[in-house]
Amino acid sequence: MMALGLTTVSLACGGGSSHKSSMLPVAASASNIQPIVVNSGPAGNYANGLFTSVTLCVPATSNCQTIDGILVDTGSFGLRLLSSGGGGALTLSLPQQKQSNGTVGECALFVSGYTWGSVNTADVMIAGEQASNVPVQVIDPTFAAVPSACKSAGVPENDSLQTLGANGILGIGPFAADCGRACAQTGSSNPGMYYECAGSSCQIAAEPVAQQVQNPVALFPSDNNGVIIQLPALTASAASLSGSMIFGIGTQSNNSLGKAKVFPVNSSGEFTTTFKGQSYPAFVDSGSNALFFLNTNTTGLSTCSNSSGFYCPSSTQNLSAVTTSGSPSQTIDFSIANAESLFSNRGDFVFEDLGGPNPGTFDWGLPFFFGRSVFTAIEARSTPAGTGPFWAY
Repeated sequence: MMALGLTTVSLACGGGSSHKSSMLPVAASASNIQPIVVNSGPAGNYANGLFTSVTLCVPATSNCQTIDGILVDTGSFGLRLLSSGGGGALTLSLPQQKQSNGTVGECALFVSGYTWGSVNTADVMIAGEQASNVPVQVIDPTFAAVPSACKSAGVPENDSLQTLGANGILGIGPFAADCGRACAQTGSSNPGMYYECAGSSCQIAAEPVAQQVQNPVALFPSDNNGVIIQLPALTASAASLSGSMIFGIGTQSNNSLGKAKVFPVNSSGEFTTTFKGQSYPAFVDSGSNALFFLNTNTTGLSTCSNSSGFYCPSSTQNLSAVTTSGSPSQTIDFSIANAESLFSNRGDFVFEDLGGPNPGTFDWGLPFFFGRSVFTAIEARSTPAGTGPFWAY
């Protein structure tokens, strides 16, 4: 389930303490820099949603469409587009991927819901970068009937603008494909993300890794070893906040690691966070709109009565945790405010102290990114700090 092999790297060793890391200066514009913005999104009601625009073309043609309101998500992998049938902006007809007996469909599971639709192919352009023949998912409620295994996953279907809150998801996490070798296998070991659909009937299918929905950054001809998300520090809740998404790590003068510490991740994209002396699995996820961690019993933070899924302490709580992965460590200071009080200001959609429960795990969501340069290195790609996958900040 997306939120959304460990390799040796050259590490900045030792501990540290930082509420906000220093931001690296970058050029105002360059071929590898894409503007991003935190705002209410295309549905007008998204709290802490990080959005950008993406240009799609029918492969090897000039038949293209630029779509904004695409959620930027370091906790998932691959580009997903909400069709106009679901209230999304996509109207471009992209070729569907086929297997021998039908069209390929995908059930992609996220913590907050699942997306169902066909796998299509597009040329993808972001900033001055282009990836050709990229497998993408088109989220479409009019596609074949949702398989029962997908429906029974225990999370709702995100097949409309109101439920997804975005015109699509740009998954730029630390892996190249959204499933990998498990989905290329046949039999019971296949997790059942990909399907072969004939008419309205779909059966689980083995999907070769190269044909799975792909992180488009990994398919760029250059600047393809990772991504940097840069957002300024937030001093108070705001209506919007602008920043930059920079492609490549150590490939140009504007994307060096600088003094960022490197945190390798395991095959699940996780490292370790220690809170109140107890260690938990953790990940960094710009697609999560809050700091989602643990529960009331372990944090002492009460949950909200009306805003389900968020913490509502009686007063703002100042907390700290330590992120580690082998020898590097970093103390992260953060605050959690009353979510219902934050939401009561209808003009604000950007909050640095929004949090909620996530039992047994630390999800360092979008508030973690404010005031930081956060690097996501892609698996098996070389960087000046070693080979991905890793986070750095």
